[in-house]
Amino acid sequence: MTIAPAASAGAAVRRGPGRPRDTDMDPQIVAAVLELIDAEEEVTVSRVVERSGVSRAALYRRWPSLTTLIAAALDVGRTVPPELPVGGDLRETLFTSLIGSPTSISPSGYSEARFRQRIRLVMADRALQRAYWESHVSRRRGPVERALRSGIERGILREDLDVEAAFDAIAGAAYYQSIVRGEPLESADTRRRLAAAFDITWRGMAA
Repeated sequence: MTIAPAASAGAAVRRGPGRPRDTDMDPQIVAAVLELIDAEEEVTVSRVVERSGVSRAALYRRWPSLTTLIAAALDVGRTVPPELPVGGDLRETLFTSLIGSPTSISPSGYSEARFRQRIRLVMADRALQRAYWESHVSRRRGPVERALRSGIERGILREDLDVEAAFDAIAGAAYYQSIVRGEPLESADTRRRLAAAFDITWRGMAA
């Protein structure tokens, strides 16, 4: 599976002056990109136009770059988690939200095959990786980061806690199991390692 290099991808689709964006066409454009990704075919403007049935001019009006279009397609099915309750046991709330069950750390709305395709794509293209992070992934961290900040305010967590680093440390343990070790997230050994990693991180965060 290949995609256009970041530099050319950024210039491939540019929204210029003209009619406003018609969002009714967006789903069929994104669906065409996903079909290409799932088929492990190169994602190009020409192929997206051919599969979606949308004109090249219409595509130009909708997306500032091919990179941002692919990032949007990769995020189909993902949602921003709800806010976490902050009045109870913060440790238990964070553990349950982040790694308390296989479904809490699995990419909801994704099949494993789609998830692995996403990893391959973003690792092959740093511009796509940044676009996906800035426009999609970073938003889903909000509820947990706000819960961590509430823990600082309540005196549960250290005043000098780096909230972003704390999130990375907890979530990174899960990604390491899946991406580096290749272990299923639902296995007993994986659950044990994740619980131990969370306990170590919590002890470093606690006031």
